[in-house]
Amino acid sequence: MATGKSDISGWLVRPAHGCLWAGLAAVLGALTVHTVLVTSDGGMDNAIVVDAARTWLAGGSPYDDRHFLYFPSAVVAAAPQALLPRPVLDVAVPVAVVAALALGWACALRLHRVPLRSRLAALGLLGLAAGFAPFGQLVRLGNWTVTAVLALPLCLLLASRGRWVAAGAVIGVAVALKPLLAPMALLFLFARRWRALAVLVLVPAAASVTAALFLPDPTGFLTRTLPFLLRGDDAFVRLYEASPAAVLPRLGVPRALAAALGLLGAAAGVVCAYLRWRGPGPAPLRLAETSAALMLSAFLVSRPSYNHYLLVVLPLLFAGLPYAGAVARRPWFWLALVPQLPGVTWPWLVPPTRRAFRDALTLVLLAATVAHHCVRGMREGARRGGPAGKRRPAVESV
Repeated sequence: MATGKSDISGWLVRPAHGCLWAGLAAVLGALTVHTVLVTSDGGMDNAIVVDAARTWLAGGSPYDDRHFLYFPSAVVAAAPQALLPRPVLDVAVPVAVVAALALGWACALRLHRVPLRSRLAALGLLGLAAGFAPFGQLVRLGNWTVTAVLALPLCLLLASRGRWVAAGAVIGVAVALKPLLAPMALLFLFARRWRALAVLVLVPAAASVTAALFLPDPTGFLTRTLPFLLRGDDAFVRLYEASPAAVLPRLGVPRALAAALGLLGAAAGVVCAYLRWRGPGPAPLRLAETSAALMLSAFLVSRPSYNHYLLVVLPLLFAGLPYAGAVARRPWFWLALVPQLPGVTWPWLVPPTRRAFRDALTLVLLAATVAHHCVRGMREGARRGGPAGKRRPAVESV
């Protein structure tokens, strides 16, 4: 990491002034209070999970709601919320979401060995909260994606310190709550961490099977939710999906071709992720950029795929800014985020149902930028005669 005075990194890693922290507290406080005032049950998406838990406690099947897309283990996890009074949820969930987002950012910083009292720590979270629209949307929705936003950097932080089994357990718990981080199994496969991979798979499997035994419809996820996810035929959800398979048909592209393009992009992204894992550079960067490439590849084909999913990878990439070879120093990284600037009205995209077009643009540009960076880093390492192409230790000393 460059920290000299001739590089902006030196300025970023120095302690932040109190006024920066005051500004950050004001923004996060305003966002939290506003969410408390305008939402119920902690947000629309949190309400879906809580309603599923209430249905279960009342003796019904949570999978009667076709928009409940979680494993049975999530039903049990949401049960405590179902027992709380609604006014308590209105306050507790937005506070918990903001706290989890802040903790995820802190873990991303520590992965890259950036001090938590630094200017980047304050300005980075302030930039995400005030300059990236999906941040506020995630808080207002109360979506359980926030569990992945916290779990992924925590997992990589543990892995960077050689604690791969604990890292696998973290991903396993996150998948049990929401299966968003399932593609991270490929990272453990790349690293050949078989015990950790087994933990990652067994934790959500055991939790879901155990929880399913207590449901009136134990196979509901397999017989109702999984076919729904594979078909992706919900007309309302499709209007907000950002994956090419959902957006391109709205522009006249045949569905089969759109799905094929998404699969092709995802496959290319996985190959680029593997190249980045085998390539040169500090261990924190390799972990972060490999994981980002894997998750962005999954977002290209996952159904549904929303813009707030990008918060799973952005803190990891943003926190790597002090490194000279980080993808966050690529111009296209920042250009990809322009469509997500809050307060900007884009012509012909004013209706909320057309938001998916700019969300898809951000997703595709960001995935392409990270993939190109992975391949470019491999080539640069080979030109320098570096260790690219050779077998590397799972985690280097930093």
